[in-house]
Amino acid sequence: MAYYQGKFSPRNPQKYRGDPTQIQFRSGWELRLMDYLDRHPEVIQWASEEVIVPYRSPIDGRVHRYFPDIIYTSLRNGIRETVMVEIKPHAQTIPPILAEGKKIDRSYKKKVITYGINSAKWKAAKAYCADRGWKFRTMTERDLF
Repeated sequence: MAYYQGKFSPRNPQKYRGDPTQIQFRSGWELRLMDYLDRHPEVIQWASEEVIVPYRSPIDGRVHRYFPDIIYTSLRNGIRETVMVEIKPHAQTIPPILAEGKKIDRSYKKKVITYGINSAKWKAAKAYCADRGWKFRTMTERDLF
């Protein structure tokens, strides 16, 4: 994933829930999804990092704030659907595997921590969405390309 960030300028600012002059993308993948949502005729509203979901970290046991990447609402065939989306590399969406005969090193520990925190965030996000009748999904490079 090429890492870059900047401001996104929507062509349809009326669809954005929040200040459309302050939309930040933190990766090319986020930029790609923002552009898609902004242009898609079935998407009636979307936002980026405008909602806070509290979650308990498995690392320190404390409650933290999670800002999901995207929330969008679409209207297709008269059916309204709201979806919360988190964009991550595929490798961060699956538990890390320690190869046979390999020692636990700093890199592996970092992957375990990242996956643990992501899992806690996503569990909280799923509960948050369920309470509102929304859906939650993670998107990876496999979904975006």
